[in-house]
Amino acid sequence: MSIEIGRRGRAEAVVTPENTAQAAGSGLVPVFATPWMVALMENAAVQAVQSALAPGEGTVGTRLDVTHDAATPVGMRVWAEAEVTAVEGRKLTFAVSAFDEAGKIGGGTHERFVIQTDKFLARAQAKLGK
Repeated sequence: MSIEIGRRGRAEAVVTPENTAQAAGSGLVPVFATPWMVALMENAAVQAVQSALAPGEGTVGTRLDVTHDAATPVGMRVWAEAEVTAVEGRKLTFAVSAFDEAGKIGGGTHERFVIQTDKFLARAQAKLGK
Protein backbone atom coordinates (compact mmCIF):
# COMPACT_ATOMS: atom_id res chain seq x y z
CA MET A 1 0.00 0.00 0.00
CA SER A 2 1.46 3.36 -0.99
CA ILE A 3 -1.11 5.98 -0.12
CA GLU A 4 0.30 9.46 0.21
CA ILE A 5 -1.11 12.44 2.06
CA GLY A 6 -2.68 14.80 -0.46
CA ARG A 7 -4.31 12.19 -2.73
CA ARG A 8 -7.68 13.48 -3.90
CA GLY A 9 -10.91 12.00 -5.14
CA ARG A 10 -14.22 13.29 -6.42
CA ALA A 11 -17.72 11.92 -6.91
CA GLU A 12 -20.77 13.63 -8.37
CA ALA A 13 -24.48 13.19 -8.91
CA VAL A 14 -27.63 15.07 -9.83
CA VAL A 15 -30.33 15.51 -7.21
CA THR A 16 -33.35 13.42 -8.20
CA PRO A 17 -36.57 12.58 -6.36
CA GLU A 18 -34.90 9.27 -5.38
CA ASN A 19 -32.03 10.86 -3.43
CA THR A 20 -34.02 13.44 -1.49
CA ALA A 21 -34.57 13.51 2.26
CA GLN A 22 -38.21 12.72 1.61
CA ALA A 23 -37.33 9.52 -0.27
CA ALA A 24 -34.56 8.47 2.14
CA GLY A 25 -36.80 8.88 5.17
CA SER A 26 -34.37 11.34 6.74
CA GLY A 27 -36.75 14.29 6.44
CA LEU A 28 -39.96 15.43 4.90
CA VAL A 29 -38.70 17.83 2.25
CA PRO A 30 -37.67 17.12 -1.35
CA VAL A 31 -34.05 18.34 -1.15
CA PHE A 32 -30.75 16.41 -1.33
CA ALA A 33 -30.66 14.01 1.62
CA THR A 34 -27.88 14.03 4.19
CA PRO A 35 -27.41 10.23 3.87
CA TRP A 36 -26.83 10.68 0.14
CA MET A 37 -24.37 13.52 0.79
CA VAL A 38 -22.48 11.24 3.16
CA ALA A 39 -22.45 8.46 0.55
CA LEU A 40 -21.08 10.90 -2.02
CA MET A 41 -18.31 11.92 0.42
CA GLU A 42 -17.43 8.28 1.06
CA ASN A 43 -17.37 7.60 -2.68
CA ALA A 44 -14.97 10.52 -3.19
CA ALA A 45 -12.69 9.05 -0.50
CA VAL A 46 -12.76 5.65 -2.20
CA GLN A 47 -11.88 7.32 -5.51
CA ALA A 48 -8.94 9.07 -3.84
CA VAL A 49 -7.19 5.86 -2.83
CA GLN A 50 -8.51 2.89 -4.82
CA SER A 51 -5.81 3.03 -7.51
CA ALA A 52 -3.06 2.99 -4.85
CA LEU A 53 -4.27 -0.24 -3.22
CA ALA A 54 -2.82 -3.66 -3.89
CA PRO A 55 -4.94 -6.30 -5.64
CA GLY A 56 -7.39 -7.81 -3.16
CA GLU A 57 -7.40 -4.71 -0.96
CA GLY A 58 -10.26 -2.31 -0.42
CA THR A 59 -11.33 0.22 2.17
CA VAL A 60 -14.25 0.46 4.55
CA GLY A 61 -15.63 3.56 6.21
CA THR A 62 -15.44 3.57 10.00
CA ARG A 63 -16.10 7.15 11.08
CA LEU A 64 -17.72 10.33 9.80
CA ASP A 65 -17.98 13.75 11.38
CA VAL A 66 -19.75 16.00 8.90
CA THR A 67 -22.17 18.88 8.68
CA HIS A 68 -24.82 19.43 6.03
CA ASP A 69 -25.08 23.20 5.84
CA ALA A 70 -27.22 24.05 2.82
CA ALA A 71 -30.16 22.53 0.97
CA THR A 72 -29.96 21.51 -2.69
CA PRO A 73 -33.12 21.22 -4.82
CA VAL A 74 -34.03 18.47 -7.26
CA GLY A 75 -32.33 18.98 -10.62
CA MET A 76 -29.12 20.56 -9.34
CA ARG A 77 -25.71 18.92 -9.70
CA VAL A 78 -23.84 18.01 -6.49
CA TRP A 79 -20.33 16.71 -5.91
CA ALA A 80 -18.01 15.73 -3.11
CA GLU A 81 -14.26 16.01 -2.80
CA ALA A 82 -11.99 14.07 -0.47
CA GLU A 83 -8.32 14.56 0.37
CA VAL A 84 -6.13 12.20 2.37
CA THR A 85 -4.87 14.14 5.41
CA ALA A 86 -3.31 11.32 7.46
CA VAL A 87 -2.12 7.75 7.01
CA GLU A 88 -1.55 5.74 10.20
CA GLY A 89 -0.91 2.12 9.29
CA ARG A 90 -4.16 0.89 7.75
CA LYS A 91 -6.16 3.91 9.00
CA LEU A 92 -6.77 6.69 6.47
CA THR A 93 -8.17 10.11 7.37
CA PHE A 94 -9.78 12.42 4.84
CA ALA A 95 -11.00 16.00 4.72
CA VAL A 96 -14.32 15.85 2.87
CA SER A 97 -16.43 18.62 1.35
CA ALA A 98 -19.65 18.67 -0.65
CA PHE A 99 -20.84 21.30 -3.10
CA ASP A 100 -23.72 22.19 -5.38
CA GLU A 101 -23.75 24.67 -8.23
CA ALA A 102 -24.34 27.51 -5.75
CA GLY A 103 -21.45 26.69 -3.39
CA LYS A 104 -20.38 24.55 -0.46
CA ILE A 105 -23.14 22.49 1.18
CA GLY A 106 -21.20 20.45 3.75
CA GLY A 107 -17.91 19.23 5.05
CA GLY A 108 -15.98 17.43 7.74
CA THR A 109 -13.70 14.46 8.28
CA HIS A 110 -13.93 10.80 7.34
CA GLU A 111 -11.91 7.74 8.36
CA ARG A 112 -11.49 4.53 6.40
CA PHE A 113 -9.45 1.39 7.01
CA VAL A 114 -7.60 -0.63 4.38
CA ILE A 115 -8.83 -4.22 4.38
CA GLN A 116 -8.09 -7.53 2.70
CA THR A 117 -11.46 -7.90 0.98
CA ASP A 118 -11.68 -11.71 1.12
CA LYS A 119 -10.81 -11.87 4.85
CA PHE A 120 -13.21 -9.03 5.64
CA LEU A 121 -16.09 -10.70 3.82
CA ALA A 122 -15.33 -14.08 5.42
CA ARG A 123 -15.55 -12.53 8.91
CA ALA A 124 -18.83 -10.83 8.02
CA GLN A 125 -20.30 -14.05 6.60
CA ALA A 126 -19.20 -15.97 9.71
CA LYS A 127 -21.78 -13.98 11.68
CA LEU A 128 -24.50 -15.96 9.92
CA GLY A 129 -23.29 -19.15 11.58
CA LYS A 130 -23.51 -17.79 15.12
